[in-house]
Amino acid sequence: MSEVFEGYERQYCELSSSLSRKCASACLLDGEQKKQKVSEIKGGLDDAEALIRKMDLEARSLQPNVKAMLLAKLREYKSDLNNLKSEVKRITSANANQAARDELLESGMADTLMVSADQRGRLLMSTDRLNQSSERVKESRRTMLETEELGVSILQDLHQQRQSLLHAHNTLHGVDDNIGKSKKILTAMSRTMNRNKCIIGSIVAALVIAIILILYFKLSH
Repeated sequence: MSEVFEGYERQYCELSSSLSRKCASACLLDGEQKKQKVSEIKGGLDDAEALIRKMDLEARSLQPNVKAMLLAKLREYKSDLNNLKSEVKRITSANANQAARDELLESGMADTLMVSADQRGRLLMSTDRLNQSSERVKESRRTMLETEELGVSILQDLHQQRQSLLHAHNTLHGVDDNIGKSKKILTAMSRTMNRNKCIIGSIVAALVIAIILILYFKLSH
């Protein structure tokens, strides 16, 4: 929930409670004292209307799910403000002093104030529930972010492992190529050695034959 909205909300609840007490006390006053008290109440109503406008603007600037909850609360605050305005009209009407005293004695005004108090109590309970819901949303968001970070870390590790495997594959491929080249060189050397052996054998055989022929001619003469 918006901290700005909560600040306005606390101010309104405190102001509403103060105005309710002033309305109750104004019903018991006469003359200039009553006029002064009514003037104070009207000034407080103007301040309350300003706070409601600020809460409305703040609520409409938030995300849709939070916005819907805050606007529902705001409708209850507007209803509470209308009740206060009705009480002020009742106080300032003709013969309001006596009528208000009679009504208060008959518990009419007391019931109205009690309803407002009960309504404010429900509003505060709703505020607590909304705060708890907001905390759960924040906790879910933190969990989601942590999960996302973990997923990104795992993907990075997998990418590094893939690069390592590709590098190893390329290294093995290079080794295979070198082995192939070495095999060809050894095969060529083996052929050369065989050919040299044949040549040497032929030379040795020719020398042996030559020696035999020389010995034969010497012995025969």
